[in-house]
Amino acid sequence: MGGKAVNSCLVLAPQIRGQEILTIEALEKNGQMDRLQEAFINNSSIQCGYCTPGMLMSAKALLMANSTPSEEEIKIAISGNLCRCTGYNKIVNAIKEAATQLVETIE
Repeated sequence: MGGKAVNSCLVLAPQIRGQEILTIEALEKNGQMDRLQEAFINNSSIQCGYCTPGMLMSAKALLMANSTPSEEEIKIAISGNLCRCTGYNKIVNAIKEAATQLVETIE
């Protein structure tokens, strides 16, 4: 919401007035997955899929604000999400990969 990751269950309807809302469905554009989604697939970061939307959206908010996050910043950004299947290393690696691709695209 407004470029920041929020817990949708904690946001009241009046709070979204005038805010840009980005959802997991909006990451795909014209049949093309977002580089973040592709990085999650490339790094086997998706197992059961339960945490995937939250991880992706937290990572997207981070990369929108900081295209070159440190590993510590990545861990902080996804800290509100729990993963019981992959552990966090694959997810952190996927976010690092997407960040690298983002920087290469900008340069």
